[in-house]
Amino acid sequence: MIKDACKKIRSKPIELSIVVPTYMEAENIPELVERVEDALKELSFEIIIVDDNSPDGTADLAEKFNDIYGNIKVLRRPGKLGLGSAVLEGFRKAESEVLAIMDADLQHPPELLPQMYRKVQEGYSLVIASRYVDGGGVEGLSFLRKIISLGAVKLAHLILPKTRNIKDPMSGFFMLKREAINDVELSSRGFKMLLEILIKGKQNSVVEVPYTFKLRRKGKSKLNLKEIFRYAFLLIKLRVKL
Repeated sequence: MIKDACKKIRSKPIELSIVVPTYMEAENIPELVERVEDALKELSFEIIIVDDNSPDGTADLAEKFNDIYGNIKVLRRPGKLGLGSAVLEGFRKAESEVLAIMDADLQHPPELLPQMYRKVQEGYSLVIASRYVDGGGVEGLSFLRKIISLGAVKLAHLILPKTRNIKDPMSGFFMLKREAINDVELSSRGFKMLLEILIKGKQNSVVEVPYTFKLRRKGKSKLNLKEIFRYAFLLIKLRVKL
């Protein structure tokens, strides 16, 4: 349900830019936007929706919410160009020196954003929402999906030694200072941008905060065999460049 609201007048610089790549997420956009707005009432922030030409009207719906809140940018792309490039495009359009990346499917709880931002303010340059630190967890996934997820983490630790002190290097929900990726060439076309940042980035301090990853309630998962092969190729590519 869309709340009654007037467009916000921003009187201070944007403190946080949240990049949300989307494809076919119209069912989730209303709840996502309202939960982010509720969670970050004390901050000046923007939501950047990077949409890959969703035929379900995801981009149109996001623009309607901008008419209400005034802090939503919608970047329309001509087709399915991939999550990695969507994140990079969102970074380029972001106004803040603090960047967050999250999915639109509500598996990443917006209520965690304030805690992650506080960690940045404490001096951490990269804050990872983690399923695998104490207090985190996974709910609702099939046994096969859990095995795939844990196997991907173990594989990353095996092939990329720099990730071994990170419990959840596969997380798609994280926040960082822009300076950590300034002048860093990021080229990931897969669905795990965090891995590339961990290997190539200039973050001087990293912290993981726990969250519970839950089964998406609406829409379809983007994970498929093609994405798994892309992940394997990304690991090999990053290893070669070490």
